[in-house]
Amino acid sequence: MKITKSTTVQHIFNVFNTAFPYLKLEFYTHSHADGEGSRKEDQLSHNTLISTLNPSLHDTIVEFDEEMTVADLEKLMKEKYKLNIQVFRKSSDLWLQTTATDHWTLGKQNGKGQRSTVDYEIEPIDITDFDAD
Repeated sequence: MKITKSTTVQHIFNVFNTAFPYLKLEFYTHSHADGEGSRKEDQLSHNTLISTLNPSLHDTIVEFDEEMTVADLEKLMKEKYKLNIQVFRKSSDLWLQTTATDHWTLGKQNGKGQRSTVDYEIEPIDITDFDAD
């Protein structure tokens, strides 16, 4: 993913979500501690320019893949690019912060999100089919 001074939070959101459709990134004014979530009131607008978050950031390529853990991605973005992010996973109709599962890979998180959105049609069991003996 290429990041330039004119890149917006929305652009990064879109690129990440294209790679992992059941995950999303949100950006925050403050970082969060390990195992903790980010505060909603610290969440940044998607129109925010990356250059306002890190004025010294030069054009760069951020590499991530499905084998990278959530914790490693969040750490990379914080330490190398001075960007505070939180990964969210789709869970049915909700988006959950992945705080308890930051050690999972992005691929595993995305798969879990995908499975949570699948509707299973299961035929009801007719208890009269069972013998009482």
